[in-house]
Amino acid sequence: MSQKTILIIDDNEDIRENTAEILSLGGYKTVTAENGKKGVEAALAQKPDLIVCDIMMPELDGYGVLHLLRKNPDTEGIPLIFLTAKAERSDLRKGMEMGADDYVTKPFEELELMNAIESRLRKQEVMQKMYEASGKGLSELANDLRASGMIKFDLDNYNSELYSKKQSIYSEGKRPRFLYYVVKGKVKGFKTHEDGKEYITDLYSDGDFIGYPALIEEKNYDDSAAALEETEIIQIPRDDFQQMIEGDISVAAKFIRIITQNVKEKEERLLSLAYSSLRKRVAKALVDIHGKFNTAGENRPIEISREDIAHYVGTATESLIRTLSDFKSEKLIEIKEGKIIIANIEKLKNLLY
Repeated sequence: MSQKTILIIDDNEDIRENTAEILSLGGYKTVTAENGKKGVEAALAQKPDLIVCDIMMPELDGYGVLHLLRKNPDTEGIPLIFLTAKAERSDLRKGMEMGADDYVTKPFEELELMNAIESRLRKQEVMQKMYEASGKGLSELANDLRASGMIKFDLDNYNSELYSKKQSIYSEGKRPRFLYYVVKGKVKGFKTHEDGKEYITDLYSDGDFIGYPALIEEKNYDDSAAALEETEIIQIPRDDFQQMIEGDISVAAKFIRIITQNVKEKEERLLSLAYSSLRKRVAKALVDIHGKFNTAGENRPIEISREDIAHYVGTATESLIRTLSDFKSEKLIEIKEGKIIIANIEKLKNLLY
């Protein structure tokens, strides 16, 4: 991991140099500035990973520094921690409302400052990371937020339930009551058309969170979910989850951005169902399902029924089976004991273009 750079802006030389020494001993590269104006110049020149800034300074106070940094695209995302000798709530509130990330009241303990810095850097890492626009991406985000301490819930505090194969977890049109976490097993999200035909919207497995869009958007479920095999699921009450993400607007925004992308990807998949050839649709389904049930470098067999794969593709089971037979003869897949094993993922991907 590359060394992080921290800019310290403070007009008090002793505090400035002592803080720089503490942070250097903690493994950070430090840059210092003796007033707000020089601090803004240093931020633009150095692009530090985080800024520690005094509030009361000559030339340009901490609020002015924050205002200039937040309106500049090059520096708007840099976390800023205020150092303040004033403990008045109004001053602290003003800083937080303007976009400060945290504050430490002087005189401060070394550990207090280090903890505040480490917490903000962990948050920044999570907020800058690119996540897949999928259930996996959202689950990875939620787990990273949990590991960083940004959302505080311990899965051990909640009961887990065992769902048998085909058992319903939630139903389209119902009000959400829980966020669901898959401990072990497989789950399908699906819609049922008026004629009774089923279309699988998403697939989930170990470590995935499900049911989050309805919770975040505060609306009824727009699909249903059921277990594909015996599945262990933890139920996190809706209010607990909503309090977690509403406590930090940037966290909520990150969830919403991924959900929006995910919805767009699902719409594109629906379009491809309408306009792509069956071969392309089956190839895409196999690539998708392989990705959902395997981490990087793994190639576990696809262990969901032909009927469910057909529902994911949007075709009749008989048509799917014929296409799988073609893929097997072309050595794109292998079929052992009824399980599909991807033999050539790159060639399958190339069928999509």
